Amino acid sequence: MNFASDNTAGAHPAILRALADAATGRAMPYGNDPWTTRVAARLAEIFETAVEVFPVATGTACNALALSALTPPWGAVLCHEAAHVQVDECGAPEFFTAGAKLVPLPGPDGKIRPATLEAALERAGFGIVHAVQPAALTLTQSTECGAVYRPDEIRALADLAHARGLGVHMDGARFANAVAATGCSPADLTWRAGIDVLSLGATKNGAMAAEAVVFFDRGRADRFAFRRKRAGHLFSKMRFLSAQLEAYLADGLWLANAAHANAMAKRLADGLAALPAVALLHPVEANAVFARLPGPAIDAMAQAGFRFYRWPDERSDAIRLVTAFDTDPADVDAFLARLRSILLIPAPATAT
Repeated sequence: MNFASDNTAGAHPAILRALADAATGRAMPYGNDPWTTRVAARLAEIFETAVEVFPVATGTACNALALSALTPPWGAVLCHEAAHVQVDECGAPEFFTAGAKLVPLPGPDGKIRPATLEAALERAGFGIVHAVQPAALTLTQSTECGAVYRPDEIRALADLAHARGLGVHMDGARFANAVAATGCSPADLTWRAGIDVLSLGATKNGAMAAEAVVFFDRGRADRFAFRRKRAGHLFSKMRFLSAQLEAYLADGLWLANAAHANAMAKRLADGLAALPAVALLHPVEANAVFARLPGPAIDAMAQAGFRFYRWPDERSDAIRLVTAFDTDPADVDAFLARLRSILLIPAPATAT
């Protein structure tokens, strides 16, 4: 009954089997193995274009290293004010870019609006030696509020960024959830809409520890291999990262896992929306639900053994609930039933 994060979930059995299979025999180190070669080919197939692929072990490394390829130390990275790179990565983007500045922008539901980006670029001080120079835009898909960018939204932002010479990065820690939610092709949500480099997440969606930096603008990958090595993410036994990614991408597992997580979030959101004392705070489009409810009810639910975060901090009367590839529908129903009981709301009538 843990809805604190999709990071609380375990690993999918198919991925564990792939790891066990990769553990037998010998393979060349540092990515010169068949698994890594096959993953790169599979991602080119999925995205319908040639790509440069660099597996890494964590989302923070994935984002920070990707951004380091887009901006000089005197550059600026424009991001949403709630973006993971801004609030959850302990200065890693600034560190790996050797000092580039993050410029947070507001926007409802975790999205940057074109007018907001355009205004930020107008006042950015291009060419002024006293100001950091905008070099990159990063978008989170799905957003930190559980919303999803559509291709036309991405294109509008990417066009503004590219017109001023910025590279465009996507933090795709929950990219699979966005693909499953929209029904769009991975290509339409990335390079066809103007994304230059993607941080492709797998850990939140069934892997043990595996992400990949995927370059669509392959020229920007120049010397990236050295950045990854310097950051400590060139694994000697890279096959164990790549084996996870290969199993994740095989037979549609990544999308099936994400679709289940999304469905569980919708089940949860629909139940919460039916309660008069509860208000949903953002559209529920992927696998995160944000809701406001009475403070005593929050405390009572925690005391009943349900795990979640008050959001954005422990003083809030709002909570964040995140579902995962292995969320049990019975746990969702138990959460809703206990909350109805605490709020003294009768259970919904059942058909006879």
